[in-house]
Amino acid sequence: MQYLEGRKYVVQAIFLAVAMLFAGRLFYIQVLDGSYKLAADRNTLQRIVKVPYRGLVYDRNGKLLVQNTPVYDLLVVPREVKQLDTVRFCQLLQLPIEDLRAGLLAAKKYSRVKASPLVQNLSTAELASIQDNLIDFPGFRIEARMARAYGTQSMAHALGYVGPIPATWVDREKYAKYRPTDFLGISGLESFYEKELMGRRGVQYRMVNVRGIEKGAFRGGEFDTLSVAGQDLHTGIDIDLQQYGEMLMAGKRGTVVAIDPKTGEILAFVSAPAYDPAMLTGKGLGNRYMELLNNPERPLIDRPLTAIYSPGSVFKLVNELVAMQSGAVTANTGFPCNQRLVRCTHNHEYPGNVSIAIKNSCNPYFYQVMQATVMRGRSRNRFEDSRLGLAEWKRNVQTFGLGDKLGVDLLGEKKGLIPSPEYYDKSYGYHRWTYKTVYSLSIGQGEVQVTSLQMANIMAIIANRGYYYTPHFVRSVGQNGPLPQFQERHKTSVDSHYFEQIIPGMQMVVGRGGTASLASLEQFGISMAGKTGTVQNRHGADHATFAAFAPVEDPKIAIAVFIENAGFGGSSAAPLASLMVERYLRGKVVRKKWEEWLPGSADRFVKRHH
Repeated sequence: MQYLEGRKYVVQAIFLAVAMLFAGRLFYIQVLDGSYKLAADRNTLQRIVKVPYRGLVYDRNGKLLVQNTPVYDLLVVPREVKQLDTVRFCQLLQLPIEDLRAGLLAAKKYSRVKASPLVQNLSTAELASIQDNLIDFPGFRIEARMARAYGTQSMAHALGYVGPIPATWVDREKYAKYRPTDFLGISGLESFYEKELMGRRGVQYRMVNVRGIEKGAFRGGEFDTLSVAGQDLHTGIDIDLQQYGEMLMAGKRGTVVAIDPKTGEILAFVSAPAYDPAMLTGKGLGNRYMELLNNPERPLIDRPLTAIYSPGSVFKLVNELVAMQSGAVTANTGFPCNQRLVRCTHNHEYPGNVSIAIKNSCNPYFYQVMQATVMRGRSRNRFEDSRLGLAEWKRNVQTFGLGDKLGVDLLGEKKGLIPSPEYYDKSYGYHRWTYKTVYSLSIGQGEVQVTSLQMANIMAIIANRGYYYTPHFVRSVGQNGPLPQFQERHKTSVDSHYFEQIIPGMQMVVGRGGTASLASLEQFGISMAGKTGTVQNRHGADHATFAAFAPVEDPKIAIAVFIENAGFGGSSAAPLASLMVERYLRGKVVRKKWEEWLPGSADRFVKRHH
């Protein structure tokens, strides 16, 4: 037992000796010998996030619309900033000292140990002028990234822009993977296709000394991951047609939307007034955005998507189709042009059938068409009869993609309005209104509201004789084609043969004596079907609209033009649409005189051509 007791003390002595040896060594390293401290200070592990190349954007013919260009951001880690010479630092960066103080304060609020941006969007030349001097300012480093550059000055509203992630977004679950230094799509296609465009980030771990000199990869790059570039977007936009449309709309307010009816691909998407997409990139983006925001012309408004208008007489086509489907009228139904019901703005022959009525846009005719649709005698109570008829009318009209978002691949789309019985109940009271209260719907006025995109889609539906594909910009994400929702065919509640019965009247609209005879393309052998509209405006001159498709036999383009305060649609909107169709189908425009006349008023058109 004494032997075992002795062994216990020996073992304890050995453990105590080893512990004292380690303690002594640690004391020497940490207190007496400064070499390890210097090594720790001079070599740090730096985690570098490799931002991938953002996907590019092309038009339908392969023309590059949006690309990438290198820029550099100056980042700061507040804890590492030591004895900053603010005067020299500000002179080096040509940065006001107030901006430096504000930037440092914002960085400290975010994190004292994580990097955040101080100065963004430095060009290669600006980087070269400061990079060699940054070694004198610990806590600051340069991070390269790619910014957007544009191959066109057009289509700003649809393309959208990329900007720094707003501070209020960082804490949202949707943006959990983003850093305060990251950029992302803020609007337009850049926002809608953010996931596809951004790609996947990579990470590199590097040993870097205190003077910013890289000492090599950490453990040979064992923990590094590669970035994956974003997918390219191939759009259906014809950029030549887009630019031509923007030129024709210069000096005006309004929209032009053109769609390929066979696919739903958007060919042109003009919002006037417009702006150069390059204004919302690079240094000073915030200031330029505020300039656009405060511009009284309001160029930031995406009019084809968010401006809602009364459709005017273009809506008569929808009402006629719904009436035919319900059995209320036929193509050969005639109604007198009874101006005691509603005023007719055209002197014309008796509207003995739908073609004559469409050609002359006879208001009393379409008043009676919708009356026959709504007042069907479903109830002896005329108020209830009106409610029942309007409810069925609304259900049919909505199958044309009206009264709700179409689902285009842009955010912010407005629904428009197709009023319901409940809508009028709120305004007038239950059983306190009849068809005579809402008759203005029959001529596309009153409460009905649509977007220009919806109006162009109406033409695509008629061109297709009763169906449509959701309008969309992107025909292919990478090599994968469009998103699934843009490949689905949507059928209206109206049988296809009824569409065939209204098209002859639409052709007469652009023929001799029609309300849009100025838009005729007969001289080029192109058949076009269309409808004019003059939309009443309580705040000034009437708005002009025209919608059409061509060629009639094999439709390749459906188009809607809406020009604010331009008067009669046949004198302003129709010629503009005609030039766009000519440009798209023939690849050129020979009627150059129209380009010169278009900026003039509707009165000038009338005087020169009537």
